[in-house]
Amino acid sequence: MTKLTRVERERPLEGRAELLYMVLAGVFLGALVVTNLIANKFLTLDAGFKVFILSAGALPYPVTFLATDLMSEIYGHRRANQVVWVGLIVSLFVLLALWLGSLFPAIPESPVSDDVYMKAFRNAWRVIAASMTAYLIAQLVDVKLFHFWKRFTRGKHLWLRNNGSTILSQLVDSVLVVLVLFWGAQSGEWMMSTILDLWLFKAIIALCDTPFFYAGTWALRRWTGWYDEADAES
Repeated sequence: MTKLTRVERERPLEGRAELLYMVLAGVFLGALVVTNLIANKFLTLDAGFKVFILSAGALPYPVTFLATDLMSEIYGHRRANQVVWVGLIVSLFVLLALWLGSLFPAIPESPVSDDVYMKAFRNAWRVIAASMTAYLIAQLVDVKLFHFWKRFTRGKHLWLRNNGSTILSQLVDSVLVVLVLFWGAQSGEWMMSTILDLWLFKAIIALCDTPFFYAGTWALRRWTGWYDEADAES
């Protein structure tokens, strides 16, 4: 019997399966754009046992990993990676739009003056450059690790591939984004402390989203009718 290639084994996107894929991709891209736009604001978050120092962008960013894990689980490796690459293109488009907005002077009646606009977005190119570098590598690592754990466990233990991929890829993301954004501008001690805070926060969120991953996987399989996950295996 001829072995089918990965693309041949993928089910066609149609009906509910196509709609839900688009919803997941939309949630992923929306979270990614918001993360980039609010990343310049740093804040403290008191979790009771620890006070985290975080970029505001760290709050919606874990949603991107949940979305790619769900896409990987239901739709397969290739389609999850496609959305990751689309996210890179969308980030470049956002950067272009912000640059265009800075070229034209604000009218006197504008609620946002040129000064406010520049204060909010003058570092956007560096933030988005750091975010894109970290995002692209971390998301590709996440998808790769997800399918490694899926093959290793023969499709069992959803919690392991969800957390095993996300927690490790979030470490990669935290290291890269802080190094690219703050190298030469902050002390090594400050960067190390910020990396650990970002990673610990993201790791906790990854553990907390496990029930949502289980619920999302069950719902997506039920709504699409794709119960045989081996067809989407890569």
